[in-house]
Amino acid sequence: MAADNIKLDFTNTFNGTMIAPKGQILIGTQEGGMRPYNLLFGALGACFYATFLSIVEKKRLSFASASVEVSGRHRDDQIGTLEYVQIKITIRKPSDEKQFLRSVELGAKYCSIHETISKVAQMEEVVVFED
Repeated sequence: MAADNIKLDFTNTFNGTMIAPKGQILIGTQEGGMRPYNLLFGALGACFYATFLSIVEKKRLSFASASVEVSGRHRDDQIGTLEYVQIKITIRKPSDEKQFLRSVELGAKYCSIHETISKVAQMEEVVVFED
């Protein structure tokens, strides 16, 4: 099993750098810094798309390109956990819309980050097709 490792270096404020084996991301309130939910939604979108893409490739479907947008809403309590998350995927020039809809369902089901977040939040996938 492949191991992964991320290092986070912070100042004495909420400004820092996330260091991964192949790159870095600024974190916090600094210019260009990512906040925790930016990182979580980015990880969710990337995991979902990678899983979706592997399913599409196995089905030998084709498309020109895709965009993934992740948005969410927090609960109005002191902890502020996620209440609702939407993944919107726009697929351009799909070869078979019905098979792409099924691939989106499977992508959500087999994405481990999606499954983790679904334990605390209502999840929704929205599919848009463009010619």
